[in-house]
Amino acid sequence: MNLPSLDNIKKIKYLNRSSYLINPIVILGTLLFVSCANLKEEPKALPNIILILADDLGYGDLGSYNDKSLIPTPNLDKLASEGISFTNAYCPVSVCSPSRYALMTGTYPFRSWKKSGVLSNYEPSMIDEGQLTLPKMLQEVGYTTAGFGKWHLGAGFPTLDGLKPAGFGKFKAENNGKNIDLQQPISDGPVDNGFENWYGFSCASECWVMEGNNIVAALQHEFYNIDSAENKDHIEIIPANEYLKRITKKSIGFLNERSKAGNENPFFLYYAPYVPHVPLSVSDEFIGTTEAGLYGDYVSELDSYIGEILSTLDSLGQAENTLIFFASDNGSQFERTGIHIDNANPSNNLSDVKGKSLDKNEHHPNGNLRGSKWTIWEGGVRTPFIAKWPDKIPAGIKSDKIFALNDVVATLSSIIGYELPSTAAVDSYDQSMNLMGEEKNIRESVVVQSSNNRMGFRKGNWKYIEPDNNELEGQLYNLVEDESESQNLINENSDLAEELRKELRDIITETVSEK
Repeated sequence: MNLPSLDNIKKIKYLNRSSYLINPIVILGTLLFVSCANLKEEPKALPNIILILADDLGYGDLGSYNDKSLIPTPNLDKLASEGISFTNAYCPVSVCSPSRYALMTGTYPFRSWKKSGVLSNYEPSMIDEGQLTLPKMLQEVGYTTAGFGKWHLGAGFPTLDGLKPAGFGKFKAENNGKNIDLQQPISDGPVDNGFENWYGFSCASECWVMEGNNIVAALQHEFYNIDSAENKDHIEIIPANEYLKRITKKSIGFLNERSKAGNENPFFLYYAPYVPHVPLSVSDEFIGTTEAGLYGDYVSELDSYIGEILSTLDSLGQAENTLIFFASDNGSQFERTGIHIDNANPSNNLSDVKGKSLDKNEHHPNGNLRGSKWTIWEGGVRTPFIAKWPDKIPAGIKSDKIFALNDVVATLSSIIGYELPSTAAVDSYDQSMNLMGEEKNIRESVVVQSSNNRMGFRKGNWKYIEPDNNELEGQLYNLVEDESESQNLINENSDLAEELRKELRDIITETVSEK
């Protein structure tokens, strides 16, 4: 029992103010009351958190989402069988860095300085100074935070001449990185935004790999190089087909080291592989192992390494109190893959995307959904989203409730008991009840966006898409009846389309989403 403080004792009132005799029964009762009031509840054990974010993986790649998938994904399918799978989860942008911004900040990317598209080489951080991020939030409540793989939210690179890095604002430059000062730390990258431990690159086309804030290696990339960079003798060159194995080993090492050291603080592990993004840098042992071609081999390899991380978690006895999320940052760029289709050297360009076919020997990475990476259609912006937390999340259930990557921040803040400031995560909804299988309509709508800034709005069963340069009225689909977005119903439902358009414009022009 905690003894009352002197101040509390002084607050004890006498029965009879005319006398200075103290009633011992009153004192005893008061002492017991004050002592009980001073007792604090034991804090609840915070869960460890693992967030796995694939890069350009399609909605139809996993067997648990697509029974026609030609790719074996036993580890992710097992994860789905042990948790909840959302069938209406959104990125909500069909390219990389803006979706990662939504995930890390709980805010739509059109509210950042980068209104549309993906960050190009050496551009500054999309995250404002002082803006709360997911890892920062977790750090504040005592989590050890670690990230491995891909950041792509911008950073500041030091230069030898004080000018912008060579190749700034481009995706490919012959003199890429020529004036980068490889001896100095980067700034405003993952470590400055909440990651205590970091190993990975910011943007693959920059090539540079950071450990903490220090540039220690470079990715050997088929599309990009660092040939012009100076003073790079200490830089390790990592073959692209070894990078997935490298970051997996780093992730497993982080888990093992924490366990060996007896670290009782909860951890946050962000595993962000550059897979199955092009180039399809499949390890030799996985080439030719699926019926979905090189792309399928790459997804299968990713599944295998995810399995290694989950097995490590089990072996360390930490699986029971670990919350695991899996998602992709946008849809696949491939509409069709197969062993008879040469995807060895695809371009990273929408103009080269080939449509689906009826060939049963072909795999459709985005399943029945229309479109691909870069586009406003469901194939570009819908993502598989799986969550597992033993004894908290029911096993093997599916939810058709609308979910967005923006919602991870508010959902986790609720789970860990963190009160979000009113100015933080303004487009994030607490979906913890839906994680636990309660099936509530927490989020009624979500804004989606293509790489070229075409906007769309999903509300309930309906999806409105703003017109592009070739249209006057835009598009409207009932996604429950027409998941593939094959029937534009805007002419028959013009009033509804106008309502959705106005609501979309209100959200875009306001600084906070309606909640």
